Amino acid sequence: MIIRIYTTALFLFLTNFGLSAQWLWNKKRMNFVKDRLETAAYNPAYKKLLKQAEEAMLRPVYSVVHKEAIAPSGDKHDYVSLSRYWWPNPATANGLPYVNKDGQSNPELGKYDREVLGNMCADLNTLCLAFFYSADEKYAKKAVLLLRTWFLDSDTRMNPNLNYAQFIPGRDDSKGRPEGLIDSYSFVEMLSSIQLLKTYSSYSTQDDKSLKQWFGEFAHWMQESKQGVAERNAKNNHATAYDAQLMTYLLFSGDEQAGREIIADFPKKRIFAQIEPDGKQPNELWRTLSYHYSQYNLTHMLDVCETARTLGIDLLGRSSSDGRSILKGVEYLTTFLGKSVASWPYKQISGWEAKQQDICRDLIRVLALDPSQKQNRVLYRRYAKEDMTDRLRLLYGADDLIN
Repeated sequence: MIIRIYTTALFLFLTNFGLSAQWLWNKKRMNFVKDRLETAAYNPAYKKLLKQAEEAMLRPVYSVVHKEAIAPSGDKHDYVSLSRYWWPNPATANGLPYVNKDGQSNPELGKYDREVLGNMCADLNTLCLAFFYSADEKYAKKAVLLLRTWFLDSDTRMNPNLNYAQFIPGRDDSKGRPEGLIDSYSFVEMLSSIQLLKTYSSYSTQDDKSLKQWFGEFAHWMQESKQGVAERNAKNNHATAYDAQLMTYLLFSGDEQAGREIIADFPKKRIFAQIEPDGKQPNELWRTLSYHYSQYNLTHMLDVCETARTLGIDLLGRSSSDGRSILKGVEYLTTFLGKSVASWPYKQISGWEAKQQDICRDLIRVLALDPSQKQNRVLYRRYAKEDMTDRLRLLYGADDLIN
């Protein structure tokens, strides 16, 4: 009873005044960059951000009610997506049931909500960052319109569930799969972005309160649904993504205690359980894109680390008695930088060069969390194909970190 009273009081406090945490990014570093936008180190990335923001201004709003297909429930507000690697069955006249082609994306994905959700979040991130760095309120205005359309307006809002995420035609009555919870991962970065709207007067207290309520309901669905329970019990990147999402939504909706509990359990439950003492991640290595999924899982872990940092908790430095840690996982993947895909002892059927660059970008995030990791600075300088327009430069003050 005491815990319930505490949680409710905390929710009311945060609903009225809002969290000040900047989860995925360090606000201090962002302000450092903001004072240096005209320098050669950051101006190209700033100009590209503004160009992307202008493009986002021209695009229409997004909504789940706009898709071609409708959920099996008949409710147009229900989110629906197709399982990415499942294709029509060539052995049957109607293509059912669909068959798996691991690592190969079905173009039918575009008929449903997954790409739209990702595009909405991407535009929101761009607009909020453009508002932060430029102080031009037109970007904030469009960002608020996107938020209201997707989450709040009764005619266009998404229901706070993923009951039909990643369904497979012809299988299990087209019900959503546990793996479908990964679809909403874009909300994690988006919720960091909208913290930047706090200084925009038209982002109302009611907007903030209603959005917190939506994510509170979504967090409840994640915890109680059959899909959510299955993802929580997974052993690979899906379990890590589940924790990163649920932690973020609980913190945003006001339940800091529950969010902290996920962080407290994270080292033993996810890091030490998934990363071997030599840095390998066995649960990702059976895939046809094993290097990709190994790196992908580490990005979720880094997201949790950055959120934990805002609460004064260091997860990056946590290590088991036999040496399991996020840093060990990063170290293992960096040993393949600059090498051919043939050097990788597992399957990686495509995207080798791109994933190596993703690891280099992860090194920036590691340095932002722990600047003492000097070996990562050396690796970045040696192997990164540096892009002066990369948004990461703005978010982390990358030039300052690597020089």
